[in-house]
Amino acid sequence: MTDSRGDGKLTSHELDSLLHTDKIKRAAMTKTRETKMPDVQLYRDVFNASPVGIVVENLDGQLLFVNPAFCSLLGFSEEELRRKHCVDFSPPEDAQKDWTLFQQLRTGLIDHYQLEKRYFRRDGSLMWGRLSLSLLTDRSSPLVIAMVEDITDKRRAQDDLERERQRSEESLRESEERLRLAAQAGRMFAYSWDVATDLIERSGESSEILGVAKDLDTGAAISALVHPDDKQRLEYALGQLTADNPTLQITYRIVRPDGAMIWLERTSRAYFDEHGKLKRTLGMVVDITQKKGAEKALRASEERLRLAQQAARMGSFEWNIRTGESSWTPELEAIYGLPPSGVSRTRAAFEDLVCPDDRARVNEFVDQALKTGRPTKGEWRVIWPDGSVHWIAGRAQVLMDESGEPSRMVGVNVDITERKSTEEKLREYERAVEGSEEMIIVIDRQYRYLIANRQFLKRHRMTREEVVGHFVYELANDGVFEAVFKPKLDECFQGKVVRFELKYAYPELGERDLSISYFPVEGSNGIDRAACVLQDVTDRKHAEQALAGMTRKLIEAEEQERARIGRELHDDVTQRLAMLAIQLEQLQSDPSEIRTRLQELQRETIAISSDVQALSHELHSAKLEYLGIGGAMKSWCKEFGERQKVEIDFKNDVSRVLRFETGLCLFRVLQEALHNAVKHSGAKQIEVRLTQQPNTIDLSVSDSGRGFDVESAMLGHGLGLTSMRERVRLVNGTIRIESKPVGGTRIHVCLPLQVDLSQTAVG
Repeated sequence: MTDSRGDGKLTSHELDSLLHTDKIKRAAMTKTRETKMPDVQLYRDVFNASPVGIVVENLDGQLLFVNPAFCSLLGFSEEELRRKHCVDFSPPEDAQKDWTLFQQLRTGLIDHYQLEKRYFRRDGSLMWGRLSLSLLTDRSSPLVIAMVEDITDKRRAQDDLERERQRSEESLRESEERLRLAAQAGRMFAYSWDVATDLIERSGESSEILGVAKDLDTGAAISALVHPDDKQRLEYALGQLTADNPTLQITYRIVRPDGAMIWLERTSRAYFDEHGKLKRTLGMVVDITQKKGAEKALRASEERLRLAQQAARMGSFEWNIRTGESSWTPELEAIYGLPPSGVSRTRAAFEDLVCPDDRARVNEFVDQALKTGRPTKGEWRVIWPDGSVHWIAGRAQVLMDESGEPSRMVGVNVDITERKSTEEKLREYERAVEGSEEMIIVIDRQYRYLIANRQFLKRHRMTREEVVGHFVYELANDGVFEAVFKPKLDECFQGKVVRFELKYAYPELGERDLSISYFPVEGSNGIDRAACVLQDVTDRKHAEQALAGMTRKLIEAEEQERARIGRELHDDVTQRLAMLAIQLEQLQSDPSEIRTRLQELQRETIAISSDVQALSHELHSAKLEYLGIGGAMKSWCKEFGERQKVEIDFKNDVSRVLRFETGLCLFRVLQEALHNAVKHSGAKQIEVRLTQQPNTIDLSVSDSGRGFDVESAMLGHGLGLTSMRERVRLVNGTIRIESKPVGGTRIHVCLPLQVDLSQTAVG
């Protein structure tokens, strides 16, 4: 405790003021005479050293002085306490009671009081204190002195004792009520049998249990109800009662007057006279017919459970944690590969059966159950004596004793080897399904999605949670499920492999062509699933259509070329040959002109031969094989220009011999480009450039003629541009066609440089 000086002690003036009563002064003087010490110092020391909290207050309840014990009691400093009122330390209900008594004290109705109340400590906790408060009136300004003793532990003990008493009383009341209800609803009755008179007194429930009238009250009448097979056993047990062995507990059957048979359990005590003769018996009789039925049902249930555990490869155990020993059912021993032995097994013996790699997991499983007391589960492998490995799934529950310590662990183990094998196969299947580039789903007989792979989810723009577990008709396009999917799935569930195609609309992608295959999947109870593979064949369909169109155009082009060649031969070459034959025939009839006309006929024959040769070159250029691409192009441009009366400016800087396929592609593109230029552009000058780059060969054909719209031309019926594109694509090249109306045309081809190393450059 500190005073205004801060040294923790009361000043003489302050203590003199406190001791300004005759009573205290006399006591102080007496003590002073005994101890030979100054009275003020003595009471100062007593005040400061007291283990009991002491407070001096004025009549307004304001704290004036507090000793160190009171400061320690509440955790406040003296300065903090001096700024508080006496009711500031307690809950409202305790403070109100204290203040009411304080008011009586200050008015003089009482001069002291004592009560037990709660106080708030500085940290907010509550403590119990015994407050003794007295009024000091032997001074000009009366004061109040209060002493506070910490009785928290005592109150807690009292509270605990009171709660225990209340619990005991409640338990007793519940026990009495249970006994009353048991007697009423448990089908039992009390009886007293007077041996001398053979009269029996029975409680009210007996008539309903035995099915007899209340006036049937003799021992002989009741004994007549005993089942014949149990009568002799009951009589023998009664005959064994003696003064030294007066108690009887036996179960037997009786046959009620209505023909119903019931089981009774009889507990009684016999009383004998001084000669050892039986006088009477008192006891209770309970109808245990339902119990017997339940026991019979329980035995049947236990047998079914045993058979079920045996069939399901499941076994149970109970481990006594205190002794370390455990009991196993025969089924449990079987799933660990052990013969039935009935011996107690320790934890160490169990761990020896576990695969070494899994022992840490098993110990964690056991320790977790012991630590939490909650049900726990785990999986591990065991090694059988024959070396085979089996998977076990375990569940366990720890039971606590009355002190809250683990006492027993009970649980079951299941052989899940087959399940693990199935799961591994399923995981392999799912990995294969997930890795497939096709859309794969699995659907059950209720038309629900069981599996949906990555490609299926990606195509539908959905998550796995939005698909798996949902019905097909929830996600399919309107009407498609009932019209197509359901009938096809029903066929599959009958064991058929079903394949079909349809058009299906997807989000963002629009309508696509699908090829769908349904495969039946066998389960334990027959076909219960359908595996579905969905292939997007839209691009293939388009390619097939394009190929079909290309084939048709090629056939048409071939026929057109045949017709052109036929016309050339018929309209030109054939007629010219016919005219030559006529002229020769005329010479034969008039040989006189042979000298003058021979030179003319020779020129005509050479011209016909040149035209036939040019026609042959368009079909197959032998010069390409012998002269190389540069020489063949140069020769053909010259011949074509002379025939078509156009000027072709050809330049070539290729010095390497190309593979025949590359050269042929460039040659045919050149032919097609020049034919198109002569036919459509109207230009009289055409520029052809064949150039060699480090890794490519470039061909460009340019004219300044009419030009055309490239997109429109590609959509038209002509085959020339399409033929050029296809030829270039087949040798992994690129072609760019630039043209616009009245703006001329430029065709640029770029092919990868593929050199024929078996030859040297020619031309």
